[in-house]
Amino acid sequence: MSDTWKPSVTVAAIVPRQNGDRLEFLMIEETTPDGVRLNQAAGHLDPNESLEQAVIRETMEETAHEFVPEALIGTYMSKFISPNSGKEVTYLRFAFCGKVVAQHDRPLDHGILRALWMTYEEILACQEMHRSPLILKCLQDYLAGQRAPLDLMYTHPSVVSV
Repeated sequence: MSDTWKPSVTVAAIVPRQNGDRLEFLMIEETTPDGVRLNQAAGHLDPNESLEQAVIRETMEETAHEFVPEALIGTYMSKFISPNSGKEVTYLRFAFCGKVVAQHDRPLDHGILRALWMTYEEILACQEMHRSPLILKCLQDYLAGQRAPLDLMYTHPSVVSV
C-alpha cells in the first residue's frame, strides 16, 4: 500500500489598516532558501492548535502584532517547486482577515527581516518578490468582499487537548 499524499497546511493573515487615504496591508519581508521574499504573516499549522490559533500565533511571531481574526477569506491550494532545489510542495492555505489590537516589543521569528505596511498597488508592483502566488489572490478576494464566518470552521477538543 502506498503512502497517502498530504498537502502542507498553512494559514495567512490579511491585515488591513486605513492610513489617511491609503489602504495598507501588513506584510513581512523574509529570507528564504530562494532569497528575500515578501509574504503575508503566514506559516504552518502546528500540532495541537486550531486554524485560528495558528494564524494568531504566526502573526505574533512574524510581525509582533496581536491579531484578532474576524472572518475566513478562503481556502487556497498551490504547488511550489523551488528553483534552487527542485523540491515540490503543495500548500493548502487558509486565509483570514482581521485586525491588530496591539504591537509588542519582541523579536521577530528567525528569518523575518521586518514587518511593513504596503498598499495593494505596492504589493502588485513587486510580484517577483512574492513568496507565494496566493498573496495576490487572497488580497483580491479580500478587496472583493469575500468573507465566511469563523463559525464555519470547527475544531474538535481532541485536537487542542494536550
